[in-house]
Amino acid sequence: MLIPAPAWAYRPFVSTDAAVADHREVEIELGYFNLGRNRETTITTPSLVVNYGVGKNLELVGEFGIESSPEFEVTDPGLFLKGVLKEGVLQDKPGLSFAIEAGPLLPSTLPHERGVGFEAIGIVSGQVAPLTVHVNGGGGLDRDDRHGFGIWGVNGELPLNPNLPLEGEVNGESVGSERPNNSALLGFIWQPTSKNVFLDAGVRHGITRAAPDWQFTMGLTFGFALPRSSRE
Repeated sequence: MLIPAPAWAYRPFVSTDAAVADHREVEIELGYFNLGRNRETTITTPSLVVNYGVGKNLELVGEFGIESSPEFEVTDPGLFLKGVLKEGVLQDKPGLSFAIEAGPLLPSTLPHERGVGFEAIGIVSGQVAPLTVHVNGGGGLDRDDRHGFGIWGVNGELPLNPNLPLEGEVNGESVGSERPNNSALLGFIWQPTSKNVFLDAGVRHGITRAAPDWQFTMGLTFGFALPRSSRE
């Protein structure tokens, strides 16, 4: 019933790329282990992102995490619509790829995060051979009294071999007058023999004091196409 289809794996990035799932294709990004260390250790497992192609160059994105610190909490739930505004290198066409992703930040179970917020980001992807680079920038209103915030990120991938690119990212978030939460990540994405399964691992280090000193993450991404009905 499930027909395998290629998937783009962008765990363990915080940022995203200017591409979407194909129509009727499902991509699932599962973070089965995330460990953060600052004054105390926080384990977030699992974290889940589901991407569904609702049309040509358009996808629906849902996400959330389960955090143990020390009680179990639902963190960072959201529902977004992502669309490609200009096809480019990620769509096998010349030039830059442009996309936008926007939608509501849904209530979490953490204190002061039980309201509804909003987030929108613009995404540009390009290639300076052999490096592929994705630049994110945007902002919105958070769940806590709808304070304004800004987010940014730059990530890149350098292929060590066809199935093992080296991944790097620098990203950050600022909320009002609070200290910015900026960090950098180094990791890899490994594609086994199956073309629609990806394994990832990464180490993230805080650049500013508001960010965790260290974070370690491992995850799995896989994709498949939904079966078509007999009427189609």
